[in-house]
Amino acid sequence: ELVPLNLTPTTYLRQLVTEGATKRWDHETPSEVLSLIEKELTLIAELKYEYYFLTVFDIVNFARSQGILCQGRGSAANSAVCYCLGITEVDPSRISLLFERFISKECNEPPDIDVDFEHERREEVIQYIYRKYGRNRAAIAATVITYRSRSAVRDVGKALGMDAVFVDDLAKSLAWWNRERELKAKFQEQGIESGHQLADLFLKITQEILGFPRHLSQHVGGFVISRGPISQLVPVENASMPDRTVIQWDKEDIEALGLLKVDILALGMLSAIRKTLALVQRDQPGIKTIQDIPKEDQATFRMLQQADSLGVFQIESRAQMSMLPRLKPACFYDLVIEIAIVRPGPIQGDMVHPYLRRRAGLEPISYPDPAIQSVLESTLGVPIFQEQVIRLAMVAAGFSGGEADSLRRAITNWGRNSKLLTFEHKLKSGMLARGYSAEFA
Repeated sequence: ELVPLNLTPTTYLRQLVTEGATKRWDHETPSEVLSLIEKELTLIAELKYEYYFLTVFDIVNFARSQGILCQGRGSAANSAVCYCLGITEVDPSRISLLFERFISKECNEPPDIDVDFEHERREEVIQYIYRKYGRNRAAIAATVITYRSRSAVRDVGKALGMDAVFVDDLAKSLAWWNRERELKAKFQEQGIESGHQLADLFLKITQEILGFPRHLSQHVGGFVISRGPISQLVPVENASMPDRTVIQWDKEDIEALGLLKVDILALGMLSAIRKTLALVQRDQPGIKTIQDIPKEDQATFRMLQQADSLGVFQIESRAQMSMLPRLKPACFYDLVIEIAIVRPGPIQGDMVHPYLRRRAGLEPISYPDPAIQSVLESTLGVPIFQEQVIRLAMVAAGFSGGEADSLRRAITNWGRNSKLLTFEHKLKSGMLARGYSAEFA
């Protein structure tokens, strides 16, 4: 449906990207961006991902034609191709991108482009997909809801015929979880006969079903589109919402089977921005889109430095508002650092205070060599971004792009099914072999 009859997917994607680059840079695409585009298109063609990019482009194009604000985010922002297609807004001529974070040969899984649409109008986009491909070929993925402590307590209590108020109290207060004596005391307080035996049975079954599937729900926006009838692959059911179809597979199943998944996500802030633009146009007729907003507006940054950010997406939490006066963002890139640094990883990894001290000139900035400096200079020698982790592994330890991205994935999943320690020896030995100290490694 997506490719004109006289073109191949590769030539059509290249044509669209070339047209997009011409619009983005007004006929003068920087040479470094052209080489980036060429590198990306070559890899996309090699891995046969053209249809995925064309599908996302088609959906974004429809939204824009209807005046629906949308924005690609996540790892796709590392792609010059996505920028030229209008899917993302990260200009590769202004910021150093890392395409391996998005697609690599070693990482044997399809790219993942998350696109946010206005939450008030996302349903129009969902119904467009159903109209284009038919309900027999397009459906929303499932997500498997598993038992956690509270849901396990409630369902086991219900199954054992226990008092609903007592079960609710147990679920809300999990202080007894690893102390059987406390649990038995609670049963006796309720005057439950044979409290000991029932408490033992209750605790045994509750702990047994933790992590076990409870029910299927629908994914927040993961769409599966198949070549033939989707019911030939997987059971299909009507969603609780009208005019929606759900399949019984979740994200992991879809990835394992190599099916095309497109994420159509909803973001309330985009609706707020659209309404804001409509208000601004009364006084400033020249501002019609997000791209028309003046960049690096100093009055805005003065407000942010005083933590006047209530209602501003990404920087309105209590933690972000306490960081704003300390970091004092004065340009857009400072905000990028602000958002990235107030996260569990940088906080627990002791990266926040060294960065703030260096920014304030209270601590010297040093680098072992120019290669490390090229990776960490933008963040004053402190690794803050996942892209920097990938680059450090490549520059300092000799990892390939795909290996470095696998390391990043292991870091992001360190608490569950983590493979992080499998990289430790390779990372340290790679750094030592390249002359870095054991302490640095």
